[in-house]
Amino acid sequence: MTYVGQSASAAQQEEAAPATFKDVVAAYVGLTKPRVIELLLLTTVPVMFFAARGIPPLGLVVATVIGGTFSAGSASVFNCVYDRDIDEQMRRTRRRALPRHIVSPRSALVFGFVLGILSTVILAVWVNPLSALLSVGANAFYVFGYTMLLKRRTTQNIVWGGLAGCFPALIGWTAVTGALSWVPVVLFMVVFFWTPPHTWALALRYREDYANVDVPMLPVVAPAREVGRQIVLYSWVMVATSLLLWPVAGTGLFYPIAAAVLGAGFLVEAHRMWGRTKGTESLTAIQPMRLFHSSNLYLSLLFVAVALDPLLTR
Repeated sequence: MTYVGQSASAAQQEEAAPATFKDVVAAYVGLTKPRVIELLLLTTVPVMFFAARGIPPLGLVVATVIGGTFSAGSASVFNCVYDRDIDEQMRRTRRRALPRHIVSPRSALVFGFVLGILSTVILAVWVNPLSALLSVGANAFYVFGYTMLLKRRTTQNIVWGGLAGCFPALIGWTAVTGALSWVPVVLFMVVFFWTPPHTWALALRYREDYANVDVPMLPVVAPAREVGRQIVLYSWVMVATSLLLWPVAGTGLFYPIAAAVLGAGFLVEAHRMWGRTKGTESLTAIQPMRLFHSSNLYLSLLFVAVALDPLLTR
């Protein structure tokens, strides 16, 4: 396949060049979507600190991180296998391993199953069965619910499909306590309401990609003004939900202050992006990636505050 800005000869040379061992290893790692894993772990480990009201056992943290990494990696591999047809056509994803034919779909499937099995064993044996069950449920929902059922059929794909990305908060809590409660559910809902603004900002940047492969992300089927409005609405609910942790969990003052400051900053950025959509569809003017990067920073710092609160208020 020849891409825009790339000559036919250059593309042919790239496809003809044999993959080195380093290329293959990097391809398998890439299939797991490491940046997504980082974000998921960021909502797992701080919750473990919060559940332990201090520093949790190191061995438990290591087992949960390894099991969670393998689980999230497994789900991402299956996603890459199923979506390889559209990944090959999208600018953002055409450099992945399967579109470049560095890894075969069959090999990727085997890799995904191995990661999934290892994850389940590690969590069940060295953490607890409930955490393992939640992990399997999140993996299954991401693959069957989001990837195979929702993504190509509805504009609400990422709203409900994003539920899979909320499970790490539950897993981090149950890893320490062995049971569920309203506290991790609040954090689960924070991630749930955070996901649409985060993902729609990215989808707005790549809306032509999604349109070309008939994936009905909201920015494909709605004008930027409406996308911005919905981002603002979800952002307000997200911030309000984040503040619920204070009365529900009985946190110290550090967390609500941090949540309020971070939430205010995020709302300002969301409103600014919405304001930039007035009378234009120009991505240069709207600058959706500013909100996308802000959303990553917001969630990261919010969960750092979750981890720090019990350490600062003991």
